Amino acid sequence: MNLHEYQGKSILANYGVAVQRGIVVDSVEESVAKAKELTKQTGTEWFVVKAQIHAGGRGKGVITETGSNGVVLAKGLDKVEEKVKGILGGHLVTKQTSKEGKRVNKVLLAEDVYYPGPTEVKEFYMSVLLDREKERNVIVYSTEGGMDIESVAEHTPHLIFKEDIDPRVGLQGFQARKIAFNLGLSGDAFKGMVKFVNALYAAYVGCDASMFEINPVLKTSDNKIIAVDSKVSLDGNSLDRHPDYAAMRDKTEEDPTEVEAGEAGLNYVKLDGNVGCMVNGAGLAMATMDIIKLSGGNPANFLDVGGTANAERVEKAFRIILKDPNVKAILINIFGGIVRCDRVAQGIVDAYKNMGSIPVPIIVRLQGTNAAEAKALIDASGLNVHSAVLLQEASDLVKSVLK
Repeated sequence: MNLHEYQGKSILANYGVAVQRGIVVDSVEESVAKAKELTKQTGTEWFVVKAQIHAGGRGKGVITETGSNGVVLAKGLDKVEEKVKGILGGHLVTKQTSKEGKRVNKVLLAEDVYYPGPTEVKEFYMSVLLDREKERNVIVYSTEGGMDIESVAEHTPHLIFKEDIDPRVGLQGFQARKIAFNLGLSGDAFKGMVKFVNALYAAYVGCDASMFEINPVLKTSDNKIIAVDSKVSLDGNSLDRHPDYAAMRDKTEEDPTEVEAGEAGLNYVKLDGNVGCMVNGAGLAMATMDIIKLSGGNPANFLDVGGTANAERVEKAFRIILKDPNVKAILINIFGGIVRCDRVAQGIVDAYKNMGSIPVPIIVRLQGTNAAEAKALIDASGLNVHSAVLLQEASDLVKSVLK
């Protein structure tokens, strides 16, 4: 589950990570009052106005309605309303959104932390995530903060450092000091970075995150180390342990079809292809997507109906798949282990009839318990449904209906 910047910062702050202070605004009318409230906390009347969407590149992104960037500076209280108005309610297009962009329903008014002082301001990159191959957590960091880390990795890979952490023993003191040293820090900034790294890792572990990304981590002109941004993904399987984090979910930022499928108990991910998939079991679903690709088609979705493929569940899956106008055919691939194939076949027939008609051809491959009976049911239904026994047969049928 992805979080907004302001939500990620609230978690970080709870774990002792120093963050750029800010207040969330969801209407232009309240923006000045909120800015005055923030000024009382920070003492500054310069603000950074940040669009809150689940996508990176907001600073370079453009609001289609106004031409404003997604992150702008308001140099004074008298500029706040104008800057908020240029972002809030518009659609922000970045390299990580569709061409239509994402609607901005909230903005974050944040303090300006790039103030003058005795030392140079520096920006760093830092993230914590899981290295599945090594079975270790890893802190990835760089002196090149504020930039696209992908570009840094491509052009100057020697400027990216990694620190592997054994989750059984946790982050060690020497590792935090090594990170601060590799970032070229000394004195108070060195001490501040060591504290920052320890608190960041504690937040990552404590909230069952799959990723924390801070870009930039800022060394201010007076040697403070603070998180100016935050990109946080939480492990959805852990949310039952964190109901307060689960409440942070913003469904308006997610694909509405995926949200609907989740509420129906279906595992669904929308893709860009033309063949809808309905499968039981994640592994079989992946194999089915492969066979579609080898047949000359492209999978339009990942959809795992689980172990209960009754008529109601199949009908819901049909309706969700058909919401995608690019779908030209549907491949149903069910292995009858716990569930009997003939019951699944009857569920498919009943769902089809209940829907009245389905505008695309359906290929059904049922294998396992009572597979022969299932094929007989499909063949005798009189519906626009093609049955198969072997996976190769299903592949050939997909190829033929797409011609």
